[in-house]
Formats: sequence, structure tokens, C-alpha cells
Amino acid sequence: MRVLLVEDEPDLGAAIKRTLTQHKYLVDWVLDGNEAWAYLDNSWTQYTVAILDWMLPGISGLELCKQLRQNKNPLPVLMLTAKDTMEDKVAGLDAGADDYLVKPFGMAELLARLRALQRRSPQFQPQQLSVGNLTLDYGNSTVSHNFQADKQVILLTNKEFQLLEYFMKHPNQIVTSEQIRYQLWEVSSETMSNVVAAQMRLLRRKLTNSGCANLIETLHGLGYRLNLTP
Repeated sequence: MRVLLVEDEPDLGAAIKRTLTQHKYLVDWVLDGNEAWAYLDNSWTQYTVAILDWMLPGISGLELCKQLRQNKNPLPVLMLTAKDTMEDKVAGLDAGADDYLVKPFGMAELLARLRALQRRSPQFQPQQLSVGNLTLDYGNSTVSHNFQADKQVILLTNKEFQLLEYFMKHPNQIVTSEQIRYQLWEVSSETMSNVVAAQMRLLRRKLTNSGCANLIETLHGLGYRLNLTP
């Protein structure tokens, strides 16, 4: 699950990112509204939720939310703010925010708000994702398949899980290394050029050892494809 966190308080932003990362969220953290809009207004990254501070340098969180809704973007938004009057809450919700969290707050409450958004928003992931004979379980980071008589369950690392999830959301489609890198690693991270190939080898090894050899094929000069056709 990929999150855009827009928070200009360094200590709070770092604490939120650390907590979300520990709970297997992939987090892009930016400190001002202009940079946030650049992240939102591009075709490379697909976010599951945006956490927006109300008061930001550049474009405010409230204006960011308004721009999203004016562009018909249904991305769920959790608004963070020190403003706690009824009028402020109404303004945030009227701007298109899906939920509202008043500072100071505990990280347990933040996680609970995200889980609540997950339950009611189609933008969030379900508990499981099934494509063909594959089923990803978000609760225990496993994939199961029924290619053999007995059901096989494979325990995946966080990055392996994200990689297979990306392929399962684009079955039988060619995806490039660049698309994978932009979606699975933070925008600000300095990933090595061979990081996708290295992660692919690890995932394929687990799939092959569990009877799913050649499930992900390499199309030289083009990219990779999850081949679910019989």
C-alpha cells in the first residue's frame, strides 16, 4: 500500500513515516504542498491514500484536497491539522477529505483511521487479491496457488509481496523495469539500476521452488509479464 505523506514538521513526519513503514506501507514523504502536487500529478506513481497536513508551505493541504477532487481524483485523503473547531472540520470535509485527525494524536489512532478508510474505500486494498490461480493475503504476506493438487503457500518478504502484487494488478501485461522501480521504491530513494532484476530473481526462486516456474516471463528489450494464459 503506497502512501503520500505531506507533513512539514520534521519530527512528526519522520515518526509517521517510521510507523507506517513498520506496518508495511510504502511511504513518499514530502514537506510542502507544491512538491506534493508534483507527486500527485504524474503517471508514474499510484497512491492508495494521501495524508495531508492542513498548513503547508506553498499549496495548503486543504487546497491540495480541493485540486484532487476538481480533477475527479477519488484518492482517499486523511487530513492532519491542529485546527479543531467544528467549522474547521466542516471545511476540511467539504474540501473532499475522507477523514480528519487533530494534532496531537497517537500513532495507534493514525493506523486505526487508515484501517477504517481501508474498510470503506474501494481505493484501498481488500484483505486478499486473487488473479487466476494466485491469491495474495495481505494479513500474513503470503501467496497461495492451486497449480498442483495440494494448495501451496509461499511466505514472501515485504518487497517480494509488493512486486508480485504489482504483477497481479497487471496480469498478462508487459511492465518495464522503470515502471516497477517507480512503483515499488520511494521516489526520493537512490535505487541501483539492477535492483529490479535482483528482486525478480529472489521472487522467481521462491515461485519456482513451490512449483510455479516460468510464471513471470522476461521479454528481452521490453520488460516482464505475469503470464496467466494456459
